[in-house]
Amino acid sequence: MTQLLSEHGGTGTVPSADAGTGAESAGRAPVVVLENLGKSFGSGAPVLEDINATIRQGEFVALLGASGCGKSTLLNIISGLDGPSSGALEVPADGAAFMFQDASLFPWLTARRNVELALKLRGVGRAERKARSVELLELVNLGHSMDKRPHELSGGMRQRVALARSLAQDRPLLLMDEPFAALDAITRDLLHNELERVWKETGRTIIFVTHNVREAVRLGQRVLLLSSRPGRVVAEWNVSEEHRTDAGAAGALTADITTRLRQEIRKHA
Repeated sequence: MTQLLSEHGGTGTVPSADAGTGAESAGRAPVVVLENLGKSFGSGAPVLEDINATIRQGEFVALLGASGCGKSTLLNIISGLDGPSSGALEVPADGAAFMFQDASLFPWLTARRNVELALKLRGVGRAERKARSVELLELVNLGHSMDKRPHELSGGMRQRVALARSLAQDRPLLLMDEPFAALDAITRDLLHNELERVWKETGRTIIFVTHNVREAVRLGQRVLLLSSRPGRVVAEWNVSEEHRTDAGAAGALTADITTRLRQEIRKHA
């Protein structure tokens, strides 16, 4: 783990939560630790303030909040693309893979070549790159389309290529910034199933940013709620197996989280 300390130490405390860390992951090693983390740009009001959270090995954590609450800024800090203004964080020494809302594939390369490029940047040899890219595309159920270029693929298929490319970076932590937000509801549901399957097969630790409560409950083992600016972790929920298998339980949890999200939005309206 690499620990990054800012010049200014935060003094915040861990916020109260609706539920603690689930028993499934409580004994696993921390992958990301955020302590009193804050972020400001210039002399403006803080975007993030006193963020406290621990994400453990193999967890799938959904980060939920209204637009503009600092979710993407937090991912940028965790990934190392930006630094905190205050507080401290621990992240994997070899960094994180990042998947964005836009697939951002190279249009002149096939799906396989797009994935191979990520492997090439890691220094993987040509023969291994070819074999590994095929494996990853088959993992996301795109083995049949590996030689197609992005314009020949649907939006959902392009996001599957982007997921395979993220996995090709072979990082223990995968950061996903609203990767399915631009897709239609049916395609999004299909990709939820695919992502859950890939997560279980690979054992990756995932932090998934969304403003969609239903999506957060569908995917996350835990849901962390950020307040509107400045963003703070103000509530946390565990998503149990009952929530995954019982529509009534899932609906009740979704309604509970939605109510709390609306309360946060009204506080800062």
